[in-house]
Amino acid sequence: MRSIATLQLQYAHRFYNFKGEAQYLHGHSGILTIEVEDSINMGVNMIFPCNEIQKTAWHVLQNFDHALILREDDPLLPAILGVYEKQGIRNGAPTNKMLGPAFKTELATAHPECRLVVTKETMTAEGMIKIVHHLLKDKLNIVKLTFVSGVNTASAEFTPEGTIDRCPCCGIAFNADGVCPKCGCRKK
Repeated sequence: MRSIATLQLQYAHRFYNFKGEAQYLHGHSGILTIEVEDSINMGVNMIFPCNEIQKTAWHVLQNFDHALILREDDPLLPAILGVYEKQGIRNGAPTNKMLGPAFKTELATAHPECRLVVTKETMTAEGMIKIVHHLLKDKLNIVKLTFVSGVNTASAEFTPEGTIDRCPCCGIAFNADGVCPKCGCRKK
């Protein structure tokens, strides 16, 4: 059985070296759908609470919301960072409250202090799915991701790489110490 959750992301990007309208800097409203599969947790009669799927995903993915996403070889990148430096916001501003944890993977690097994500590949709907799966595959038993951005949609199915031990009282994943971060129940 599956639990399904969605998240909305607002972002700007462009397709560097693309011949067409997407070569210009532009923005999108994107909707990410995450499908998680596992057995029904008998204690709470669900697989994984959808609000907890959202919280787990949002913890990392908030770096993409209201962010500029550029490919690492895009000549706009140094120009943007230069402007941010001149404005005094490259290292953050008091109004920047949407700080997810910085991350660096082989696919993308998040700079939450300046609302910037730098990617290895062009940020297409397919590219977003690759990055999201890479970031969340160890936190959720993801079996399908769908990303809708404007008129573009991509979807991919996955085989979970393991099982995630969940709390019998509230259904969310135990932390590394075997304790439920929500209710304090201990893994038996």
